[in-house]
Amino acid sequence: MSNKIINTEQGHWLLAKMGKRVLRPGGRKLTLQLVDELHIQQEDNIVEFAPGLGFTASLLLHKKPKTYTGIELNEEAAALLQKKINYNGYKVVNASASTTGIDNNSVNKVIGEAMLTMQPDHRKSDIIKEAFRILKPGGYYGIHELGLIPDNIDATIKNDVQQSLAKAIKVNARPLTKTEWCKLLEKEGFTIKEVKENAMSLLKLKRIIADEGILRTFKIYFNILTHPKAKRKISEMRNTFNKYEHNLTAFAIIAEKKC
Repeated sequence: MSNKIINTEQGHWLLAKMGKRVLRPGGRKLTLQLVDELHIQQEDNIVEFAPGLGFTASLLLHKKPKTYTGIELNEEAAALLQKKINYNGYKVVNASASTTGIDNNSVNKVIGEAMLTMQPDHRKSDIIKEAFRILKPGGYYGIHELGLIPDNIDATIKNDVQQSLAKAIKVNARPLTKTEWCKLLEKEGFTIKEVKENAMSLLKLKRIIADEGILRTFKIYFNILTHPKAKRKISEMRNTFNKYEHNLTAFAIIAEKKC
C-alpha cells in the first residue's frame, strides 16, 4: 500500500479525520510525562519518529531545541507538518524510521510514539537499532506504545488481542508486555531509565475530554455522528478496546545509550 496519501481506512488516520489530535494510547498525560522525562534542553538536537500531524512535535518545539527533525514515512503527513513547523530550521523528512539518513552519534534525543506497536517484531528491532545508531552516547530514546497486561499474559489471549486489534484498526498492531518492550530495547544496547504506565482509554469519553477539551470533544462526536461509515468503524474499534480493556495498557519508556 502506498505511503504517499493518508489512508483513512487505518484507525489512527480515521480518528484524525474526525478531528482527534491526541492519538496516543496513554493519552496526553503519558505523552507529557514522556516529554518531561526526556529533559529537553535548548542545545539538544531532537529526532521524532512518525510525528504524524504534529501533536507531540508542538510540545517538543515549545522547549526550543537547537534542531528538530521529524521522520515521517507518509508523504502527505510529512508535507502537512512541514508547513506547520517551517521555522528556526526545524524540518520534516519523508523517510522510514529504520533508514533515516541521519549521521551516526549526532542527536541527543529520539522520541517515537504509537509507531513501534504497528510493526512486526523484526521491524521494531530495525527502528530501535536506528535510534541507537543516530544517538550520541548518553542520549535518550523515549517511546510511548500500546502494552499488554499482565506481564505473564497467556499466549492464546495475546494472540487474540493482536488479531482483533489488527482487524479493528486496519493496522497489524503487535503490542507487547512491559518486560518484552524493555528486553527489545536492551537487546539493541539501551539501558532502561524509566517506565511509566497509563490506561489505554483512547475512545472513552472521559479520556477524550481530558485529551481534547470539551469543545473539540463535541466537534469530534458531531463529525462521527454525521459520517455513518466512520461511525461504524470507530464503534468496532471501541468495542474491541472495551472487550480487551483488562489486557491493554500504555507504556512510556525512557532508554539511554550509555557512554
